[in-house]
Amino acid sequence: MTAAAVDPALAADARSERRFFLALSLPALFIVGLAAVLPILWIIRQSFLTTAGEYTVGNYEKVLSSGLTWSALVTTVELSFGTLAFCILLGTPLALALASARPRVANLLMAFVMLPLWTSILVRTYGWLVLLRRDGLINAALTGSGLATEPLPLVYNFTGTLIGMVHYMLPLFLLPVYAAMRDIDANLVRASASMGATLGQTIRTVILPLSAGGIFSGSIIVFIYTIGFFITPAVLGGGKVNPLSIRIERTLSTFQDWGAASVLGILLLVLMALIGVMFLAARRLMARNNVGTAHA
Repeated sequence: MTAAAVDPALAADARSERRFFLALSLPALFIVGLAAVLPILWIIRQSFLTTAGEYTVGNYEKVLSSGLTWSALVTTVELSFGTLAFCILLGTPLALALASARPRVANLLMAFVMLPLWTSILVRTYGWLVLLRRDGLINAALTGSGLATEPLPLVYNFTGTLIGMVHYMLPLFLLPVYAAMRDIDANLVRASASMGATLGQTIRTVILPLSAGGIFSGSIIVFIYTIGFFITPAVLGGGKVNPLSIRIERTLSTFQDWGAASVLGILLLVLMALIGVMFLAARRLMARNNVGTAHA
């Protein structure tokens, strides 16, 4: 039992302190709330308006009955989950290696991993265009070494877009996973090894469960970012990869149809909310299973 729970005066002071800090944060919360809520409300209202300013549900009927909309939705989901899968496969072992390294080495390697974030996404995307195009450096190396008889189609398609998105998102996924793995008590790993567990068993039963929170946090960050990606699909996709973000831009730039574009924006928000709920539900289920296993 804490001292605040025993002494009413201390409990009152604690409540007063919480109210004070809440009052300090209210202006910022108010501004952030307005900046987040008002645009969404405007988009919802705009989705029910025609170009003449009359209320209608025709925008929803037009957008949801179009095959291009559902094709863009499928492309968006494939890009997001494909990026997430490669970030997990590449980022988790890298985070484990960084967490196992000496602090000086880990800091140096982390600086190299974070280096791409210091460059504009547009510059990085065009850098991949130079590397991946038919006369780019990668195809020149492959054909010059005899590993390929002709240039490979590495850009202006789904593959090139996915490479660019993984390159951008990998450091953002790595940060929370590395932080979670670094905080794992080394004694737990030593105890697992002393009980005869192999390296694979230790990773599966100790390290991954204890770092699950970081992996889920990194996964949510990756998905939220990639679901609305525009620059990378626009440049590396070459007009052949069209997620919802590009569909929204073309609806506005070509047809000036704010109603249809707003419906697509709402569809993107709904998709993000559904996937976010799925991630949170999976995280709670895994935490519950871990607690049940611990009690058993």
